[in-house]
Amino acid sequence: MAGAFLLVGLLTSGSQFLAGRALLGLFELVAFVAVGIVLSPLAFPRPTTAAEASRLAAVDGRPIIYWRPGCSYCLRLRRKLGRRARTAYWVNIWSDPAGAAAVRAITGGDETVPTVVVGNEQRVNPDPRWVREQLA
Repeated sequence: MAGAFLLVGLLTSGSQFLAGRALLGLFELVAFVAVGIVLSPLAFPRPTTAAEASRLAAVDGRPIIYWRPGCSYCLRLRRKLGRRARTAYWVNIWSDPAGAAAVRAITGGDETVPTVVVGNEQRVNPDPRWVREQLA
């Protein structure tokens, strides 16, 4: 998805540059790149696998956050957690089939994210304040 935004941004801004509208082309390019970054995994901490996250969380009790690129609710949670987001274990369900299966098991068959697991507690699209408390 992020790559598509970059490609469209390059094409549209390129056509603006060729038409002599360099400022508009630059604006379009910056806008498309910004949206592409926000929708890409780059906006999130380094993802891990569901198996590794489960193993590590069993040791230190940190939350596991299941997410996917392009999810506005995941992005909102990530933004609200700020720097604390790095201390959770993030599992991208689009790149980890076991993570997607874990979410389906929790949600009754859907891949609704963000889904957060802390110990035996599981919450779908939780209040960011609750997640911050779990990270404290």
